[in-house]
Amino acid sequence: MTEKDESKVAGGFARAEILPPEERSEIARKAALARWEAPKATHSGTLEIGSTEIPCYVLENGDRILSTRGIMKSLRRTWRGRKYAGTELPVFLEANNLKPFISDDLGSVLSPVIFRTDKGARSEGFRAEILPAVCEIYLRARDEGGLTASQEAVAKRCEILVRGLSRIGIIALVDEATGYQEIRDRVALQEILDRYLRREFAAWAKRFPDEFYMHIFRLRKWTWRGMKVNRPQVVAAYTKDIVYERLAPGILEELEARNPKNERGNRKAKHHQWLTEDVGHPALAQHIYGVVGLMRVTDEWSDFKRLLDRAYPRRGTTLELFRDSVTSSI
Repeated sequence: MTEKDESKVAGGFARAEILPPEERSEIARKAALARWEAPKATHSGTLEIGSTEIPCYVLENGDRILSTRGIMKSLRRTWRGRKYAGTELPVFLEANNLKPFISDDLGSVLSPVIFRTDKGARSEGFRAEILPAVCEIYLRARDEGGLTASQEAVAKRCEILVRGLSRIGIIALVDEATGYQEIRDRVALQEILDRYLRREFAAWAKRFPDEFYMHIFRLRKWTWRGMKVNRPQVVAAYTKDIVYERLAPGILEELEARNPKNERGNRKAKHHQWLTEDVGHPALAQHIYGVVGLMRVTDEWSDFKRLLDRAYPRRGTTLELFRDSVTSSI
């Protein structure tokens, strides 16, 4: 500790000494309350992706969390404690050259979560969806020649992680590692729908990247003429199958009930305009990132669909069948 640090500590003790006992007690009470107000983990485990092990948790509010140290280790980055560099981004994404590749809709996924472990210890982590998002950012930056020499090694790690994650969705992996799948089916469907969907649709904003549709055309052996050219009607059916049927239980059925077709066969809004900002849109973005990753590594539509069914099984299947697919994929 430097002399400057020691003087700060001494000054703090000196100020505390002159406070009335009741005021010191109140300060201590508030500090203790803040320490214990963080949500607590109900389940914990170790997520194994190849040779990588990441401590993971399911919180009492249902959030699936990966430890910050574990994420750093998975990327082969050295953890030196929390760093404050004038940025709200995680330390593994704060480099200026990565910022152009970070989507604005990642929002809460990139925000650290302070929580208490199931042992009661205060800890920090990120929502599980951050891992595929980080991999996508590094791989996109690499594809466009935007990485430094040292970051190339991180991109190689991301490529390995993506291969592991392509076998099954990250949420299912955390549930399997923590044992949370044993009670997952007790969560009420309406509660899930309320978290994902709005009561009224919002203003339109672009949610599906051009690359998503370009890969559909490539895999179907169609000629791509750009986004402004009308797409075959079957693409809408593909989007339902690839995205909405696999996003969350009952989502597609509820969307079609809230957003029905009129007598001309048109809907008053896009399905994604009904998704909530805090849960629905981040979940959609992460799902699309994962799907595009699968598309990139396949050349045939049948191969892509086979990987898709393994990584993101339709949410309409029973839990037992879903567990069977988890076991066979691991």
